[in-house]
Amino acid sequence: MFRPKIPAMPTPTGHVSPPTVVEPTTIVPAAQAPPPAPAPTASRPTVQLTPGTALALVGGGTAAVLVVGAVLVSMLLAVAITGTSVAVCAVVLRSLLASETKRR
Repeated sequence: MFRPKIPAMPTPTGHVSPPTVVEPTTIVPAAQAPPPAPAPTASRPTVQLTPGTALALVGGGTAAVLVVGAVLVSMLLAVAITGTSVAVCAVVLRSLLASETKRR
């Protein structure tokens, strides 16, 4: 009951092809081409900013700084509000516990 039953290897059915013989091939190295010469740095085109492009870059950078600043300020405000509410709860609990011990 607890011994595993090992299945017998079934015989293949259908068309069985004989194994194919693989012939070794010779490797012929190809002629290596010389690496391309690097382009001179003087022929690289320079980037020219038009007034409209410069204005768009400044506007995009300003918008990114304002968005990141707003996110950071809102996170700081959330932490400050949470800290204040925890402090108020602590003061209220301390007051309640102090008045409870005075009544006894």
